[in-house]
Amino acid sequence: QVQLVESGGGLVQPGGSLRLSCAASGFTLDDYTIAWWRQAPGKEREGVSCISRSEGSTKYADSVKGRFTIARDNAKNTVYLQMNSLKPEDTAHYHCAADPWASCSGWPDYADYFYWGQGTQVTVSS
Repeated sequence: QVQLVESGGGLVQPGGSLRLSCAASGFTLDDYTIAWWRQAPGKEREGVSCISRSEGSTKYADSVKGRFTIARDNAKNTVYLQMNSLKPEDTAHYHCAADPWASCSGWPDYADYFYWGQGTQVTVSS
């Protein structure tokens, strides 16, 4: 069964950290460009970060640059999003998505990714 499963969300205080995981089954993540998206209530979906297939180049939204890091663990067929120095405005539902043809050069304008996970909730609050 082909699926993406996110985990690692939760409630954290401002300034804290979380690591989100995006685990794939039924296909090899390394062959895909992976992107993280988030959506807060009443707001449009926002691209957070992207890591391209093959060369593994990365890209970040300005709002998270310097605080978030995206990385692959090919042995675990998983992509991680390490989130540090979290702010209340990072509160959102986070999804990962995978596409075998997309590249991060087109992200976030191109968002029609092939596979999407169900997402994990991140809440940053004191």
